[in-house]
Amino acid sequence: MNSSGNSLLDRFTDFSVRLGTQVHLKSLRDAFATLMPVFIIAGVAVLVNNVIFPWLLNGEKLAQLQVFGNSITNGTLNIAGLLIAPMIAYFLCLNKDYPDAINATFIATTCLVIVLAINHSIVPIGSEKAVDVTGVVLFDEVGTKGMFAGIICGLLSTELFIRLSSAKFLKINLGDDVPPAVGRSFSTMLPALIVMSIFAIVATVLAVFNTDLISIISTLIQEPLRKVNTSILGFLLIYSSGNFLFTLGIHQTVINGTLLDPLLLVNMNENMQAVQSGQEPENILNSAFVTVFPQIGGTGMTIGLIIAVLLFIRNYKPFREVVNVSTAPGLFNINEPIIFGIPIIFNLPMVIPFVLSPIVGALIGYFATVIGFIAPLSVMVPWTTPPIISAYLASGGDWKVVLVQVVVIIVTVLIYIPFLKIAKNVAIKSAELENQ
Repeated sequence: MNSSGNSLLDRFTDFSVRLGTQVHLKSLRDAFATLMPVFIIAGVAVLVNNVIFPWLLNGEKLAQLQVFGNSITNGTLNIAGLLIAPMIAYFLCLNKDYPDAINATFIATTCLVIVLAINHSIVPIGSEKAVDVTGVVLFDEVGTKGMFAGIICGLLSTELFIRLSSAKFLKINLGDDVPPAVGRSFSTMLPALIVMSIFAIVATVLAVFNTDLISIISTLIQEPLRKVNTSILGFLLIYSSGNFLFTLGIHQTVINGTLLDPLLLVNMNENMQAVQSGQEPENILNSAFVTVFPQIGGTGMTIGLIIAVLLFIRNYKPFREVVNVSTAPGLFNINEPIIFGIPIIFNLPMVIPFVLSPIVGALIGYFATVIGFIAPLSVMVPWTTPPIISAYLASGGDWKVVLVQVVVIIVTVLIYIPFLKIAKNVAIKSAELENQ
């Protein structure tokens, strides 16, 4: 590669690292990672409610039993925005070394509630006519629709709170005779009041124009961004860039965890909510899609690499020994041993299939869904779920999804084989040159 190519690659790498370590984006990634078990639990509830319970009961008895899953959904998916705001506040304080993270979490939560609409027009059960109500919070506002509002409130309220809290003239000092917790609370009372008042002013101004912040953010920010990043072209571009970075030694979450994961999670939550409500899921690209199709065995679809070595390169001892160590963790999508053992890092013959295989896997899964052979995945599964099991669970028990996943694995093996043979020959010749 010429010097201009190297320079461009270096600039791309530097930009990606800065993006991944930027304090607000890092806090966003940490917050979503912390809440991931909550959404996996919601996925289990959706699976139990809509796959297992219908095997046991039907009619009114089934509806009564499904309160179990509905209750869990209300406590997880349906308050996703309300959960993400304090988490972002907490991690932003940690990443900025601000000591009063606890106060920041309740301020972020309060600010999100402040900007919610006061009045709502809803249609009661059994009625066709909408009625106006007040004094209620709708799950629709603080759930998936409110996730971006939770992100923005968490970031803005915490930034304001941190900056205002550093101003000495805004601190109330009660002296050393009061308990430390009380003293700390009062020392930040004025900054908290100012932050909440700012959000209340915004809510008031928007109410004059018969709108609210949740609706504006959803319409102008969340939906346009989601349409671009989770379109098939946007997804492949961002996801492939993250995988390419991994071949340079920079973890793919630097890009994917920041630009893709929050939006894929919104899609995933919407699908789970749709199934929970008896509707058809619509979002093809979501968190479960990544686990089931383009990330089998871990980043780079290295399950195909493992199988290729076991079947076709088993007589080459260095590769075989790496695979012996990597197979068990690879079944649970943990593939650092094989990435650094083959290695894939800075190994051009292996970079190509490492980046190409997830693209092919994603396209196979995407078009199988587009043509109606399988439905969009609707159950959140842990990213460590082994192949076959992940496809079966994420689809709510559809064996056609398992079949598509098997096809993806076979194609991935075929992609890896020629490049693996080239990498083997390169390694042998390099060893011969070193021994001369």
